[in-house]
This record gives sequence, C-alpha cells and structure tokens, in this order.
Amino acid sequence: MILKRIPVETALGEPTNCYIVEDEQTKETIVIDPGGEPEKIIEMLDTLGIDKLKYIYLTHCHGDHFGAILKLKEQKGGKVLIHRDDAEGLYNIGISLTYYIGMEDITLEADSRVDEGDLIHIGNIEFRVIHTPGHTKGGTCLYCEKEKLLFSGDTLFRGTWGRTDLPTSNFADIIKSITNKLAALPDETIVYPGHGRTTRIKEEEPIYLSLRPRLD
Repeated sequence: MILKRIPVETALGEPTNCYIVEDEQTKETIVIDPGGEPEKIIEMLDTLGIDKLKYIYLTHCHGDHFGAILKLKEQKGGKVLIHRDDAEGLYNIGISLTYYIGMEDITLEADSRVDEGDLIHIGNIEFRVIHTPGHTKGGTCLYCEKEKLLFSGDTLFRGTWGRTDLPTSNFADIIKSITNKLAALPDETIVYPGHGRTTRIKEEEPIYLSLRPRLD
C-alpha cells in the first residue's frame, strides 16, 4: 500500500486532510476527501503515475471535504462514493454548508451510494464502510483490517470528536458511533482524521469513557 496525506486549503480556513491510497501491484487508487486545491492532489497523482482513479470517496457531505472534486474527476476520473444518507448534501447547500464557509457552490450526484458494511476494493486492499452518524447523518469511516488503519473523516479526531451543531448532526449519535463502533476496533488501529494529526484508537479512551475531549 502507498498512502499519502495531503493537507489541502479550503474556504473554511482550516486544512482538510485529503488521502491517496494506491495498491502497489495493480495501481488501483482511491482519493478520500478532496477538500480543495485540486492541482495539488493531481500533481501528487501524476507523481505516483496514476492516470485514472478508481474511486473518489467522501466521508461526508460538507463542502470542505469535496471542494476539489469536479476538477479532480474531470482530469482523473473515478466513481464518487458517499453514504446514501449524505448524498443529498452534495446538491443541497443547506446541508453541505458551502455558502456558510464562503465556498463556490458545487452541485453533483454521487455515482454510487454506500451502506454500513459495504466492502470497497482497491486492488488487493479491502476497506469496510462503517456508518458513523453524528457529525452528519450519513457520515462514514473507512476501515482496513489488514493494514490496521481507519479513515475517520470528521467523526473522530485526535483528542475529540466532530462538531454536532450543524444540519443533520447529533451529539448522542456521534458518541454512540465512537463508543459502539470505533472503540470496538483493535487498540493499535491508526486513525487518519479529516483534520489534524493521526492518533490511535487506544489513545482516545477519554472520549468514550468520560465523554470529554482529551487535553494533551
């Protein structure tokens, strides 16, 4: 597996972590959350020798996670995947919040809608979709058991969780998602969040034991 993290600037004013995952044998590739700076993402794909994407995966429907998608899809292709409960947010600015962060409106349809437990294959790499409502009702994480890693979107960050004061968000739901689904993963699972630094599942025990952010 080749894994690249690209912090991209967005209209939100906070970098979003865009991830590129490539299977070294087949060259099949997925881009996760292309939030902005499409040229930067495309340049990395060119450096890796990737002419065509297999998938563009969106962990949720907020504009700061898909701002680069039109140019990326135009130049590199790739089927757009998102959970069915968040698909509306790709063309509803009241949910995507593109207007709120001062971002140019982007209207698009997902190529496919995913559900809890769906398997996504990039060559020999297998990801399982984990539905983690809370930040949005259709928020998801991508889990690779073989590589012991999780792309958590805006559900779980280092020391805290995603905002729950936004359209379709819910505090009780995000805590349930973390407690019942993410905390059940192996302790050594590396968490690659939508913003900020990586962490591990076992390091986030204060979140699901005491329901408060970790301070260090």
